[in-house]
Amino acid sequence: MKKLILTILIVFSILVVSIIIGINLKDDNEQELDKVVVSEVTHSVFYAPLYVAIENKYFNDENLNVELLLTPGADKVATSVISNDADIGFSGPEATVYLYNNSGQKLLTFASLTKRDGQFLVGDCSLKDNFKMEDLIGKKVLAGRSAGMPLMMFEYALKESNIDKSKVNIDTSVEFAGLTGAFIGKQGDFVNLFEPNATALENEGYGCVLASLGNLTGVVPYTAFYAKEDYINNHKEIIQKFNNALNKGLKFVKENDEKTIAKAIINQFPDTSLDDLTKIVLRYKNADSWYDNTYVNIDDYNRLLDIMIYGNAIKDKINVETLITNEFNK
Repeated sequence: MKKLILTILIVFSILVVSIIIGINLKDDNEQELDKVVVSEVTHSVFYAPLYVAIENKYFNDENLNVELLLTPGADKVATSVISNDADIGFSGPEATVYLYNNSGQKLLTFASLTKRDGQFLVGDCSLKDNFKMEDLIGKKVLAGRSAGMPLMMFEYALKESNIDKSKVNIDTSVEFAGLTGAFIGKQGDFVNLFEPNATALENEGYGCVLASLGNLTGVVPYTAFYAKEDYINNHKEIIQKFNNALNKGLKFVKENDEKTIAKAIINQFPDTSLDDLTKIVLRYKNADSWYDNTYVNIDDYNRLLDIMIYGNAIKDKINVETLITNEFNK
């Protein structure tokens, strides 16, 4: 009887020690991961390299725990960083230009991701086989809010197509998040949408993708990552690790086909089928949407400023190097 009791006590002790060790190991692992809150302007397949880095655990490999905070509107993303609701902002870097011009506050862009406009022009399916940008003349296009990157890029696409923007009824009254619903409600003849919204409209029979605006407007740092200058200076190791993981994501999408990429990120888009996701990824690959690495190209950034001036969003250029850092891209 004594032996039985002793055996039970030994087994119980082993179980207790194992549980304690397991809890401590879990706590240690959790403590090793530095939490980074990233405010993203929208959740789109356009940002596939970021989601690859998350799903393939490239950030975890760098001991980072990245939490995404959906924050529609580039201005609101910048505000979330300034107010410390997020550590890093992810949107069009035009938001940092506005902030600097209006208040002198600096948000430094430290990593590029997309290098073209990710919008697709959606309209009547009868135009799909022979659509021309001239078809927009005299029509109403839902193009997003004033001074936003989507609107400026659309206007620049008209310029590159030799179309006077005054001849197109450009509606800027609908917020970015409401564009799909507004088009379904027949508030416009055409709408500019990111994926997966464009494909969702196609599948529901409301319209067809007619053109990629990214193929018309050329290379710019369309979406990039930025943070407060003091955050970067005080967390250089985190920023470096963040860039390391992003570069792995960019390398993955460059080296793999659309189906492999779609499988990698499908958990990020649970309402989109693998077939649709594969189709969308292919669209973005064909549009050459992503940079090869996170380096912030000064010439591309200057082109962005030219587009902002053309769109009457700013009057004069600023010194590009004031708002970027490539310290972590060497």
